[in-house]
Parts: sequence; structure tokens; C-alpha cells
Amino acid sequence: MNVVDSSGWLEYFAGGSNADFFAPALEAVDELVVPTVSIYEVYKRVLQQRGEGDALQATALMQQGDVVELSVPLALEAARRSVELQIPMADAIILTMARANNATLWTQDSHFEGIAGVQYVPSTVRFLDPSTGHVTPRRSELLGN
Repeated sequence: MNVVDSSGWLEYFAGGSNADFFAPALEAVDELVVPTVSIYEVYKRVLQQRGEGDALQATALMQQGDVVELSVPLALEAARRSVELQIPMADAIILTMARANNATLWTQDSHFEGIAGVQYVPSTVRFLDPSTGHVTPRRSELLGN
């Protein structure tokens, strides 16, 4: 089983330089677990950059995997993990969902580097320029809030 974090989905959809790293996990939909928080993050970013039509298309593709919702026990475990690893809420939820589903987490988020059960590739952060539709380098975070 596989979970791909939001930055991986965005990298894949944008055809970024790490897209090939995420492709095997994303294209094996029978083995793909998709936390609802990932759907939120991807929808938000694509909505900001490309509009609602593209955002809905992206989330429809994500729903080909097994979409999993956050239960109270998993929320508590994610909170403990967030404190223990000092990682943001969404990242803790995604990692907790991966562990709960015996899945490998695929990411380019550096605070997952070296954690057991994680396939990590360094980010070459890129963004989709809404005015040109081109993917270009950018120093800021792919999932800025």
C-alpha cells in the first residue's frame, strides 16, 4: 500500500522533475490510500493556481484510490506524532494514515527524511504560474498557506 503526500500529488500533476518518482505509487490505484487532508490540500492549491475545473479534475483522479477519513483515534495519534516529530498537523495526519494502513509514505517534504516507512526524494520546488500555465522554479514552499 502507498500514501503520497500532497506535494507529491502536486509534483505529479504539474509534471515536475520529481513526477517520475511519484508515478509508480500514484498509478497503482489498487494499492493507493488517499487521506482526505491530501484532497483538501491539493484542491486548495490547484484552485488557487488553475481554477475550480482543474481542481475538481485533480481531486477526481485522487479519488480513484482508497479515500480514508480521519477518525478520532487517528486524530489523537496524529497529534501525538506531530508533537513527537515536531511536524505540522497535515503532515502528521498523512504519516499516521500511512502507518494505520500499513502503507509506504512517498514524499519530497524534508521533515520526513530518514523516517522509517518513508520514501523520500529531495524537492526541486516548482510552481505552476497561473498567468502562463508554465511550471517554473520557485524558492517558496509548494504548499504555501
